Amino acid sequence: MELGFLKPLFDRPGPWASVYIDTTRATEDAPAQQRLRERAIAGQLIDTGADAYTTRAVMKRLADEPVAGSPPGRALFAAGAEVVLDIPLARSPIVGEATWSTLPHIAPLPGLVDDLPPCLVAYVDRTGADLEFRDAYRREPVGRAEGREWRNHRSLPEDRYEWHYRNKTENIWNENAEFIAAEIARRWPESGAEVLVLVGDPRERRAVHNELPEQVQAVAVEVERGNRSSADGQLDRRIAEVREKQARTRLEGALERFRIGRGRPGEHRAGPVDTGPGEAAEGVPAVVNAARSHQVATLLLAQAASDAGRDVWIGPEPDQIAVQRSETQAMGVAKPERARADDALMRSAAVADAELLLVPEGMPGPAGGLGAVLRWTF
Repeated sequence: MELGFLKPLFDRPGPWASVYIDTTRATEDAPAQQRLRERAIAGQLIDTGADAYTTRAVMKRLADEPVAGSPPGRALFAAGAEVVLDIPLARSPIVGEATWSTLPHIAPLPGLVDDLPPCLVAYVDRTGADLEFRDAYRREPVGRAEGREWRNHRSLPEDRYEWHYRNKTENIWNENAEFIAAEIARRWPESGAEVLVLVGDPRERRAVHNELPEQVQAVAVEVERGNRSSADGQLDRRIAEVREKQARTRLEGALERFRIGRGRPGEHRAGPVDTGPGEAAEGVPAVVNAARSHQVATLLLAQAASDAGRDVWIGPEPDQIAVQRSETQAMGVAKPERARADDALMRSAAVADAELLLVPEGMPGPAGGLGAVLRWTF
């Protein structure tokens, strides 16, 4: 999960109202149920000390929820009487939740948003390709590659005509495949996609695939169904499967790097940061130290992590984070404040352009549920 979209939350001081609410409207009494949910959220905010202006801003935003097209849930973050972020959720929160705290309570987000990697889809045929971008919130056309189509003029003897036709068609198709691949390669860096899906007939897909640069070929997947004019539910499911597999591969790779970096239990690298023998940190003290030094490349958070709710001490800057209050004071923070470890570490990771990966239940991960793969070690 890329955390950059959370940066607006860290440009201003708190305290913060953080709200997670179910917004499904699948039943006849949905409007009444929604009003009850909103009333419960308002009560929680008031009970936890939220000011009236910020509470009012949150409730006004919830009241504007459209009846049609509502997502399963929403997460709202507000401070200073303003809703700063309003995030549609891919899954409904099990229980509505509203908190008032120094930092925005962002830790529940990884389990509620669509964290599948964004993809670029190329619908390929012999004359060109339509390009489409898909991520958690968008599905939109982003370009088109139009090749040549040979118009034959029959003026040759039958046998020579057949050879000439096949040869000319083959040459034009090869040129078109090169052109399509070049257009994909041109758009790839700016697309933000992490996987390329090639859709079309096998020969056409393969021809384009073979012309792609190596770095794009490495993340390209060919899919059987679909063409430039298709709207196919089965194709949508197949593309979702490709994205899910890519996400799983990324998580497994990060966990493998973590295990290698962690080494044997009880083995530690000499130095001021207790990160283990390699490029890994495990447990609140080690991960906090790594975050303070901007070492974290990937923050690992297990579902229901036992260490996630532990208190740490923070200052106004994302790298002002420590396990002990005195450590924070030594950084020049006059009035350190308590915060949840998961919220504070996610803030540091977001500002440092690190990613976060959620480790599902049943998959071996860091002890206590908090760990990190590091950019470098001392």
